[in-house]
Amino acid sequence: MKYEITGTTKLTALLGSPVSHSISPQMHNEAFRQLGLDYVYLAFDVKPDALADVIAGLKAAGICGFNLTMPLKVHILPLLDELTPAALLTGAVNTVMVKEGKLIGHTTDGIGYMRSVSEAGYDIIGKKMTLLGAGGAAAAICVQAALDGVSSIDLFKRRNASWKKMVDFCSRVTAETGCQIQVLDFNDTDLLAKSISESAILTNATSIGMAPETDCSPIPDAAMLHKELIISDIIYNPRETLLLKQAKAQGCPHFNGLTMLLYQGAAAFTCWTGQEMPIELIKQNYFSNLE
Repeated sequence: MKYEITGTTKLTALLGSPVSHSISPQMHNEAFRQLGLDYVYLAFDVKPDALADVIAGLKAAGICGFNLTMPLKVHILPLLDELTPAALLTGAVNTVMVKEGKLIGHTTDGIGYMRSVSEAGYDIIGKKMTLLGAGGAAAAICVQAALDGVSSIDLFKRRNASWKKMVDFCSRVTAETGCQIQVLDFNDTDLLAKSISESAILTNATSIGMAPETDCSPIPDAAMLHKELIISDIIYNPRETLLLKQAKAQGCPHFNGLTMLLYQGAAAFTCWTGQEMPIELIKQNYFSNLE
């Protein structure tokens, strides 16, 4: 199908840093082509200190929506006019829709993550999760997992200035969902080992192991990983992180962040266009090699 940018083409985009590795532009632009939609999706490398100026410029230029990736999912909050209930509970946004001049923040990361678990063939409902990280993606995963019925979540983060904020966040999610969530010190290896031994799934929602620093793992000792443990890394560049190599060596079922990217992207696509992304075609073209 012939596809050209015209004078009426609607702009969508990805904002974050880094973004050069992202396959979101290929995914969205192919979906636009397949459905004959006059949209384009671009990627912009944006640091937090430039975000306000970039948003003002894009809004003035008539952008109809955009995604946010690390490290902007929390920095965007004061610049928005409205939040969906899930985004409000999460305290992070990865998708923004511009409607009647207002910036409306959504979160599709958690939806994408939980669908990726299900599509990989795993059932974690009623079971325990060990979740590494406390950024926007981790918060979204925590909220959606709790809403979907995961029984308990141990969230590990560094004990720094944002510690109390994360404790308060987890208390709110527990109160809203009934899922038992506690915040634990990322540097306490004994607590980490205990949590992993009790969990059905270990989810890395940190950037540890992401290109170009691919020689790092959030797990200090691969012996912590038991064979029944599902190991999920939301990183997809590289497709096989050091954590996933550890999982493979221990005989653990494992998967990376590509399908989460696909399904959160599909939800964002629907927000902007009102149409369903042609998921099977996009999966075949861009996600056939998931490891």
